[in-house]
Amino acid sequence: MKATKLLVTLTALIAISFNGFCQQFQIKGKITDTDGQPIPFVSVFVKGTTKGVSANVDGIYSINVDRGIVSLTFTVVGFKSATHTVDVFDNIIVNKTLETEQYTLNSVVIKANGEDPAYKIVRNAIKNRKAYLEEIFAYSSDVYIKGVQKLVGAPKKFFGRDIQKTLNLDTNRNGILYLSESQSKFSYMKPDQIKEEMISSKISGRNNAFSFNKASDMRINFYENLLLENTGLSARSFVSPIADNALFYYKYKLLGKTEENGLIINKIEVTPKRKNDPAFRGVIYIADNIWRLMGTDLILTKDAGVNLIDTLNIAQHFIKIDKYYMPGNLKFEFNGNVFGFKFEGYFISFYSNYNINPKFEKGYFTPEILKITKAVNKKDSAYWANNRPIPLTEEERKDYIKKDSIALRMQSKQYLDSLEKANNNFTLNKILITSYSRNDRYDKRSYTFDPLIQSAFYNTVEGFAVKYGVTYRKRFEDNKYLTIRPEARYGFKNETFTAKLSTYYYYNATKRAGVGLNFGNEIADLNNYGTMSPLSNTINSLLFERNYPKFYKRDFISIYTQRELANGLQAYLALDYNKNYALTNSTLFKFRDYDDRAFTSNNPLNPADDAPLFSDYQSTAITASLTYTFGQKYITRPDAKIYTQAKYPRLNLTYKKGINGVLGGDTDYDLITFEAYQEKIGLGLFGYTSFVIGAGKFLNSQQVYFPDFKHFRANRATFFPPNLRKFRFLDFYQYSTNDYYFEAHLEHNFSGFILNKIPLLRKLKLEEVLGINYLNQPQKRNYTEYYFGVQRLVFGISYGFAFDNGKKVDQGIRFAYNF
Repeated sequence: MKATKLLVTLTALIAISFNGFCQQFQIKGKITDTDGQPIPFVSVFVKGTTKGVSANVDGIYSINVDRGIVSLTFTVVGFKSATHTVDVFDNIIVNKTLETEQYTLNSVVIKANGEDPAYKIVRNAIKNRKAYLEEIFAYSSDVYIKGVQKLVGAPKKFFGRDIQKTLNLDTNRNGILYLSESQSKFSYMKPDQIKEEMISSKISGRNNAFSFNKASDMRINFYENLLLENTGLSARSFVSPIADNALFYYKYKLLGKTEENGLIINKIEVTPKRKNDPAFRGVIYIADNIWRLMGTDLILTKDAGVNLIDTLNIAQHFIKIDKYYMPGNLKFEFNGNVFGFKFEGYFISFYSNYNINPKFEKGYFTPEILKITKAVNKKDSAYWANNRPIPLTEEERKDYIKKDSIALRMQSKQYLDSLEKANNNFTLNKILITSYSRNDRYDKRSYTFDPLIQSAFYNTVEGFAVKYGVTYRKRFEDNKYLTIRPEARYGFKNETFTAKLSTYYYYNATKRAGVGLNFGNEIADLNNYGTMSPLSNTINSLLFERNYPKFYKRDFISIYTQRELANGLQAYLALDYNKNYALTNSTLFKFRDYDDRAFTSNNPLNPADDAPLFSDYQSTAITASLTYTFGQKYITRPDAKIYTQAKYPRLNLTYKKGINGVLGGDTDYDLITFEAYQEKIGLGLFGYTSFVIGAGKFLNSQQVYFPDFKHFRANRATFFPPNLRKFRFLDFYQYSTNDYYFEAHLEHNFSGFILNKIPLLRKLKLEEVLGINYLNQPQKRNYTEYYFGVQRLVFGISYGFAFDNGKKVDQGIRFAYNF
């Protein structure tokens, strides 16, 4: 018995001792410079490991360590690295003061009219650029990302809404708009294999949301020639200060040298040779002899062509892992002013626990580049307090407390009802111009009423007419939703009333799957792609005596479904029944009568004769379509599957069969079409290219009526919404076909490559556009359009020429709007 008690006692003592030695403690403190000012985002690592944290913007850090002797290293660009050793047996505070790095030019002699010594250093860095770019075949690391966006000034009201109340700001209209954190395990293998699994996610005020933070978005490698392509920051890329052609874009100045860990570090100032070049300005740090980048502190401004923001600062600090140097942290800091809203913020990523050139098992990398599970946003505050590598600032902590408490209250029916009472207020502006909505957030449903300004219109078939619709939307769990839209239409001149109901149920977000049912009757455009909006046609008809659109009436029912069959392969299947009626003009009314023009008939093939285009008929058709994207990458979230921008072309194959005799169908045809397309193929500093190639043929055309012809996206209007597949001078109906066709569209956006070199024009940040449209079909052989112009954001102007078999048939100006 005594022996047993002794054994139990010894076991307990051993367990207590073991737990004591294995227990983790917290070292925290503040990092300042010699003047007592906080140093933001200092990297703090346990010496000899890749385990570490980063100080926040106020210089505060916190790291968990095991009991015993611990040495911490403190590193940040611009300050001398320091090491602090401490015996850890409890939670302790270690404040640290870092000395400013002294960069001297004592040993450097610059002769008059001579080249600055920085150029020799940069040339050596350029010479070694490719070797350092390719030296690491693969790696994995833990990545923590924090994003903060703040308003630091705003107007009192915007479109009549109180900004302070709407955005939950303080009395000075300042405050955090967005605060998020995420932790991920990130893996990479050349040439472009990526795998990321999000471990935890938190968004202030949105307890059930999933962060859109993505480690791959935070990757930037200055050893690459061109950077930030297809990010939306600019229409063009930016040249690295050590790119192969960097000497054409940059001026360099050696600011000084210093010694750090046995290496001589050169501090070099970089500035663009020309004010508006796509280049950075700021400082880079390059080590002597090995010619590696040791850090960057670079800025892009409006002069370089960035959009929406005024400045973007990219600060990167490298840490040594074995013989390699990897990013320790990377910060994107920005500010700007849009319509009086002054904003600033940053996204910072912190890397730890590197594994260089690991051997990934076969099949480890898949098209899924980011996986987010339901458990990601379930971590509590205790977890975050122990695991976030960058402490919250006091402002961020208060924002979490305030918005998370509001989020809890917002889940109650009483709160949501009170909120919607204010949002659902009826105003004349809503019902006339925008739209009036009634939302019920608690039951996740809404009703949206069309604005009246879109309801009244005019055409020569119906005369003055009205149409009105209401959209009902019900949201369910896992991003499922149901929409139901009834719509009615009445023409006062032809005294015709039509009504239809459209429904769609999106039942599987991860499979991009839905099913729809539409039925009723409507006045439809003879070109199934449409010609122009009712408002545009009203203006053209009443003011300019141009009635471009042609209409017919149809009774219809349509059942369709779509679903992803495999990654990148989307299927669509539809069954349609139509009873179609030809229509004629019922009025020739206009506000202004032109002597040199007259309204045309509603028969597009015989503009002078208003005889019906076709006899009434019934049509039963089935349509099957497959769309495939090569190498499609995607993100998996609990509520959706998100495709990323395709690197390769997308292909579409469609087969449509008009079935004779089924449900009284009078048509008999087989149409097969193929299309390949890709948008925004990056060409570096020369902008990007987009293209579409399409071809098709009626394999059988025993009985095809005009509404079932193959139509094209044509245009005759001076003002039009652009589309890559859209012709700019082609008649809407004349060249529709029931035989074969081939069309091609190519457009290149130079992204300011030319106009940026013209002093007065460069400030407008215009993008030069050059394009070609081509069509070949039995009645229109070798029809070609050439156009050139400029665009900026949602507006564009171009001048083009149209040639039919080498003969010029049209030319003119086109204004594009994309809203």
